[in-house]
Amino acid sequence: MLSDAEATFLDQLVTASAVLEQRCAGFEVNGAGSVQLGARLLGSPGAAMAMIDAYSAAIKARDGETYDPGKFRPEVFEVAGKTFKRVRAELIKNPTRACADFGDASAERGLLRRY
Repeated sequence: MLSDAEATFLDQLVTASAVLEQRCAGFEVNGAGSVQLGARLLGSPGAAMAMIDAYSAAIKARDGETYDPGKFRPEVFEVAGKTFKRVRAELIKNPTRACADFGDASAERGLLRRY
């Protein structure tokens, strides 16, 4: 089970990654900002990195790639998949508006940078 803080951070990570996956113009990853946000929400940079690693393992598992089973969390896999599908559907349905909305929100949180 994800804590409220973990669920919030995961939702924000997935949203930002969907923006990048859909190649929304004007945004790029902000790794340091992501760890800082996660540390604020989860209490430490280590906890933030653990969630980032769990999300990375979930992506690899979904894609059939080799992943570290010690970092895989089934609840992250399930929640991330649902969130990604929801955000991606909005990005496909109305890319201009959704890229701006999701991209700007992710940039304001520090997960993405504008360029």
